[in-house]
Amino acid sequence: MSLQDQSVVIIGGTSGIGLSVARLAQSQGARVTIASSRQSSVDTALSLLGTGAAGRTVDVLDIASLRDLFVDAGPVDQLVYTAGEPLSMMTVDNLDLTRARAFFDIRFLGALNAVHAVGPHLSSHAAITLTSGSAASRPGAGWALGASVSGAVTSLARALAVELAPVRVNAVAPGVLRSPTWSAMDAGEQADFYSAVADTLLVGRVGGVGGVAGAFLHCMTQTYTSGTVIGVDGGALLV
Repeated sequence: MSLQDQSVVIIGGTSGIGLSVARLAQSQGARVTIASSRQSSVDTALSLLGTGAAGRTVDVLDIASLRDLFVDAGPVDQLVYTAGEPLSMMTVDNLDLTRARAFFDIRFLGALNAVHAVGPHLSSHAAITLTSGSAASRPGAGWALGASVSGAVTSLARALAVELAPVRVNAVAPGVLRSPTWSAMDAGEQADFYSAVADTLLVGRVGGVGGVAGAFLHCMTQTYTSGTVIGVDGGALLV
């Protein structure tokens, strides 16, 4: 299926994976709408996407804000959810429930709320693509939070594929990427982290967000795919 002239709404589409997906969808002829919680992020992303893209701010925990987004976007052919705050490791002995709740709010409850809000606006051939993570299947020390929310999104995608059929619902599960996800670390910490992760991967390197966008495109255009989670992790699950 082609994305030509399709309406693609990407929540979290102003940076990282979301912006890469927006660029790829736009190159395929889609009408792209990006959404973020910050107007400055929307403005910056629109300057990069150029003519034809639209953008607005949205609060993913506010149903009225989401409904306004989808009303403005018109009939929605593709909903992509990549929103998430920067990730940092959290061990059980350093548990911060406030941070943990905020993380789940954006990455899981926000996704569920967006799917709830978009329902009346989905076209007859619509698809929804969520963002999970490889940590759901292979967590490490300090990954309890990231693994848990990834597992929750994986289960959500599969359950929604059954409940919303024939609307297709899938998820992409990236491994560690060079992305704004790790912006809570300083440059030195990031470099050490990426180096350590690269040494454990079959491909010997940490990928970038552009390499993951193709997996989202597959979920959006492959009309015989639903309830599937596509891992893009450099072989992390095999080592």
